[in-house]
Amino acid sequence: MTDLDTAPATVRTRELQMLIGGEWVDSRTGDRFDSVDPYTGTTWASVPSAGPDDVDRAVRAARSALDGPWGALTATARGRLVRRLGELLARHADELGAVETTDNGKLLREMVGQVRSLPDWYDYYGGLADKIEGTTPPDTKPSIFAYTRPEPVGVVGAIAPWNSPLLITTLKLAPALAAGCTFVVKPSEHTPVSTLEFARLVDEAGIPPGVVNVVTGDGVTGRALAAHPGVDKVAFTGSSTNGVNVMKSAAEHVARVTLELGGKSPNVVFADADLAAAANGVIAGVFAATGQSCNSGSRLLVERSVHDELVARVAERARTIRMGDPRADSTEMGPIAFAQQLDKVLHYVDLASTEGATVHCGGRRPGDGELAGGYFYEPTILTGVRNDMQVAQEEIFGPVLSVIPFDSEDEALRIANDTRYGLAAGIWTDDVRRAHRVAHRVKAGMVWINCYRTISYNVPIGGFKHSGIGREGGIDAVREYTETKAVWVNMSDQTRDPFVVG
Repeated sequence: MTDLDTAPATVRTRELQMLIGGEWVDSRTGDRFDSVDPYTGTTWASVPSAGPDDVDRAVRAARSALDGPWGALTATARGRLVRRLGELLARHADELGAVETTDNGKLLREMVGQVRSLPDWYDYYGGLADKIEGTTPPDTKPSIFAYTRPEPVGVVGAIAPWNSPLLITTLKLAPALAAGCTFVVKPSEHTPVSTLEFARLVDEAGIPPGVVNVVTGDGVTGRALAAHPGVDKVAFTGSSTNGVNVMKSAAEHVARVTLELGGKSPNVVFADADLAAAANGVIAGVFAATGQSCNSGSRLLVERSVHDELVARVAERARTIRMGDPRADSTEMGPIAFAQQLDKVLHYVDLASTEGATVHCGGRRPGDGELAGGYFYEPTILTGVRNDMQVAQEEIFGPVLSVIPFDSEDEALRIANDTRYGLAAGIWTDDVRRAHRVAHRVKAGMVWINCYRTISYNVPIGGFKHSGIGREGGIDAVREYTETKAVWVNMSDQTRDPFVVG
């Protein structure tokens, strides 16, 4: 690791390199770009801007490792190295969490806690490595024996977003390594540093050169990776619009894809719910992480009879959320990750007023004091929202909650499902029959009942509709990184008719 072992009290501009084929290198373009601390608005790191030639180098290195030392390892040996990587990650979790906070502005306690949880993912998938088994289907033909074997899909090109760089990279990397794949990852240009720092642990873990490669850059770099004919699978997390473009690029060379995309997730609160618990869950769903989460519960659907009470509870807590330095223990909400994203939030709140919604609380940038230099925006609640408004249909990715009343269970479901997205949903009720009934009918890949925003390494993550393709987490994720090969064995010494299907 470098000396980035604590959150910097003052800005230190560092120049980092990319990892390609086990070597730390600059881009062949000679270009670099800056990473900006969203709390201060100042540059704190500089990284290479990779061009298509750099991407090609990384893909070729991954292919060489796949065909060489990594592919030659037994599954048990491979799993042992994956677990070793997790052990090293555990040792450096606090410093890596601090790097992520400096890069994206999310709370230090959230990012450190998040990184501390990641070794469990590597332990889980390392343990699965030698348990990825084929099948022996029952014999259906005389003297013919068939079996299947899972094989790694090959070279994986991963494109990760800025909101949780190491978590989302881990969702892809841990199962891919367990399956025997090799890996080229492009972190977001807004948050490249933590992935580069984490990559230093790969060599220390004993993983062969070229198995894990990191290229840094913007959308040009990402498009070059998705379109590279040497990439067998593209794993992408980001907006639905960009996901469609990635899928088109991958389709040009018939690469498989896993897409974890956007959401406009409903948090549905029925009148019989514990409103104190529901209010806390709503806060967690949309204001935690400054609303910068794909599964953010950005639509609050609330039964009309408790609408005013619940909105009052949520607004009371929202007004007291402490914004400030994300490294401080007392801070509850940090800044938006970068300037363009802040502009997007400002645009949507202005649009909400134009569409006829009411800014119930928030809706402003702090204008003075310690917050003035950062990309801060107040926790915002919009009431009088109709589900056909843009603020109810389009992903904002910020601390903005749209509140929509309903009068019946059927109406709640109609509103909840009336979106192109289907990533997550929350259900708040004390009626266990209703809880399961609604969970079965809501069109979402993840459903939380009387809780919100929790994940685990052994449970699948993914969405319906425009929220994505495929699953991350759990055993399902390993299957996303394997191909199934069928093998037929003739055990007869008789010659059969060559003109008839056997």
